[in-house]
Order: sequence, then structure tokens, then C-alpha cells
Amino acid sequence: MCEDSHGGLGRRALFVTGAAAALTLGSVSFAAAADGDQGSRTVRGTLPPGSPDFVYVPVEVPAGVRELKVAYTYDRPTVPAGTLGNALDIGVFDDRGTELGGRGFRGWSGGARTEFFIRADDATPGYLPGPVREGTWHIALGPYTVAPQGLSYEITIALTYGAPGEAADPVYPPERAKGRGRAWYRGDCHLHSWHSDGRRTPAEIGELARAAGLDFINSSEHNTHSAHAHWADVAGDDLLVMLGEEITTRNGHVVALGTDPGTFVDWRYRARDNRFGRFARQIRRAGGLVVPAHPHATCVGCNWKFGFGEADAIEVWNGPYTPDDEVALADWDSMLVASVRDGRGWLPAMGSSDAHRSPDAVGSPQTVVLADDLTREAIQEGIRAGRSYVAESARVALSLRASGGRGEHAGIGERLTVGRDTPVTVRLEVTGAPRCTVRLVTDQGVVHTSGPLPVTGSGVVEWRTTPSYAAYVRAELRHEAAAGPLPGPLAAFTNPIFLGRR
Repeated sequence: MCEDSHGGLGRRALFVTGAAAALTLGSVSFAAAADGDQGSRTVRGTLPPGSPDFVYVPVEVPAGVRELKVAYTYDRPTVPAGTLGNALDIGVFDDRGTELGGRGFRGWSGGARTEFFIRADDATPGYLPGPVREGTWHIALGPYTVAPQGLSYEITIALTYGAPGEAADPVYPPERAKGRGRAWYRGDCHLHSWHSDGRRTPAEIGELARAAGLDFINSSEHNTHSAHAHWADVAGDDLLVMLGEEITTRNGHVVALGTDPGTFVDWRYRARDNRFGRFARQIRRAGGLVVPAHPHATCVGCNWKFGFGEADAIEVWNGPYTPDDEVALADWDSMLVASVRDGRGWLPAMGSSDAHRSPDAVGSPQTVVLADDLTREAIQEGIRAGRSYVAESARVALSLRASGGRGEHAGIGERLTVGRDTPVTVRLEVTGAPRCTVRLVTDQGVVHTSGPLPVTGSGVVEWRTTPSYAAYVRAELRHEAAAGPLPGPLAAFTNPIFLGRR
């Protein structure tokens, strides 16, 4: 074994390529060898606090390599309370380079794995199988957080020489399932398998999705599309599997929802780099929707800082309902008010489980979409139009309608086009929400609060208004509050119905 030392980053080159600054260290070289031989190199170094977002270790790969394997460790010293400790992510780019856009991308596992391999016929989940070609590869390190003492790491790179295995062509799930025509379809668009930091296989997720009463799901691994070729056997007439990615930047996460198979979206930029628009357009060119995820989450790098000008929808409810979801809901409602005030388009809301492992519940919450059929295109069109509501489970179902005096009517995500002073009746029908309270919300705030629904969970609430009083109306179902004047956690909420002429 040959050992190299990067010390305190003594051999280095700093590059700024229009994205986050990247540090490239001295290269690691291997000589050619006979079939069946193995070779390895170990490199060590220390990253100081304030390191660039990405540190690349070049690896000179000779011809005739069958498999690349990488293992790494790093220290986790004790830090004072309130101080961030060490966290080091890892991935790899092949001989096509590390240029922003990901042409050379071959995989990313973040901090979920301590080792990975790549060969033509197989790869560790999170990584793309394919030939280990001759040229300069790059191990990509992401010092997510660095302790005051610095972050000391050790990387072992091992090559196995020989003829490559036979690669199989990827098979992707179909874009259509057996639907019910125009109907309400239930889905969970933010899920993680063992292809990123989840612990479930795609097959296990599919089983849980069916048990949760879902009609569709979306594959959304962190910074990799490696799972795309592993969902074909999970999909079926009863379950549409869409493909995407959770682009996990240092300034927030965004779900690419329903992109073309094999689409990879780069994540190596911050809001200050002014690159997000480029990748949002890439998502749409690939047939996907741009959905900022958990915009007010408190984890490092999770809070959304790119603005919403490029978004097609926003994930307001993420997993078990928590205070940051309440903030996201209030912020989204403020955006609705601004859209009415300024006469511009509005941003529909969604909810997803972000389930990673047991006991995370797939399908809690879920987005319920009115779509013309159970196809990728129809589901996306329903989400984009806001014809949807979010429910904590398949037990909860609701219908929200607004009607005028001459038979005019509109549903969720639609507009009731009547005069400013025309009487309007808003009617909400609910099932599956025992003891929940109904709140009707307009651009003036909460305008109606019902008593608790009966223990059967079913009920009807009607409210009368005019467009001059309420520019829109949406509904919330709330569980009983544990204590105090604050509302209880959500059981469901709807996108709005808009009232009046534009």
C-alpha cells in the first residue's frame, strides 16, 4: 500500500468556476497491472474550518481497470454545546471531469456510506454502474460542517484490474398506470431509499406506498439519479412511479418531480452563485416540476434561500407536522395574499412524507390530486394547476366547492368568476377526521372556525361570503390542540378557490 499525505492542504489548487469554490488537491496515481491484480493508495489530510464546499482528490486511473473501490473515515472530536461537529460527504466524478452540470457524475452517497464501488455491471446504491475508463477521476469530498479543531480524513482508493463485466441496459418504470379516468389520486412525491440516506429498498417503499393507499410516488434521492433504473419492478397497474431527485444544496433543497429517466441535476452551488435558474430550467426541459422542499426546516443548509420565482409548487408540509411546517404554511398564505394584491400567478402547495427509514410513514402526509388520468403528465398538470389538497393519510378525504347565485361553481385550484358583490356559498365536506376542527382561511385570515367534527369523522361546513370580502378561500382541518390558544396540528389543508373576476 502506498500512502500519500495532503497534510494541512499543502498541495492544492483553488478553483472558482461560477459555482461554489472548489479545492483540488494533489493527484493520486496508479500504474498499469495484469488482470486480477489489485492496487491501493491511502491519502490523509486535514480540512480547516471555513473550507470550500467541495474538495476534489484527482485519481489517475490507468487502462485495464475492472473496479474502483473507495473507503473513507474522518474524525469526530468533541465540540462545545452549540458548536457544529464534523460531517464529511463523499461522491465521485469520472474521466469526463467535475464541470458544473455533472457530465462526469458517477455517484454520491453524502454521509450515508463509508465506502462504495463502481464497475461496468454493478455499483453501490447511489452510484452509477459503467466502465472504469482510463483518465483522471475525482473523489469529491463535501465538508458539510467542520469542527473548530478541523476535520482529519483518510481515503483508501483500491483498483481491481481485468476485463470489465457486461453492462445491462437500464429499464425504467412506465409513465402510465391503470387509472380511473378523471379522479382524485393520492401520492407521495418526496421519498428516500438506500440509493441515498434512506434504509429501505425500492421494493419495500412500493409495498408501503400500496399499504398507505397511494396511487403514485416520486423517486427523490439526494443528489443522485442512481435509483431510476431500480423502480421498474416496483411500478404496476396500481402504482405510478415517477422519477426525480432531491437537489440538496447548501442553501436549501428542491425536489425535481417527474423528470425524464436518467436525468441528473447538479447541486454544487449556493444562492449567491446565481446558478439555480439554470438548473430549474433543466428540470423543466426534462419534463419535471420544480418544488422547493421543507423551506423553513432548521437543519444546516435546509432553509430555502433561492426565492420562489422558478418554482412550480412548494412543499409546505414535510413529514410529521412540526413548527417549521406551521411557519411554511403561514409564509405560503402570505404569498397567496401577495399574488392577489399584485394580480400575478400563485404557487400551489404540496405535502410529502420525506420518509427515510422505520418508523417514518410513507404517505404521511400525501398530496391528493385531481387529474385526468394516472399518468406522469396528468398528475403534474394537476399539481401545477393547484387542483390538490394535502392529507395526513388516506383515511382523510374532503371536497371544497364554491358556488354563485346562477349555478356558477368552482373547486380547489379554480376560480369562481362572479361579480364582487355576488353572494357565494362555500361548502366543505369531510370524511375520516374525527374530532377535527375546520378553519376557513381567506386573504383576511381565519374567517370561520367550526366546532369539532363528530367521532364518525364526517361532517359538512358551509359559509357564505362575497368576492369583495374574500379574494380566495381555503380550508384547514386541525386536530384538537393539546393546550392553549394555538391551533392543533394539521390533519389536512387545501389549495385555494379564488373568488371574483381577475
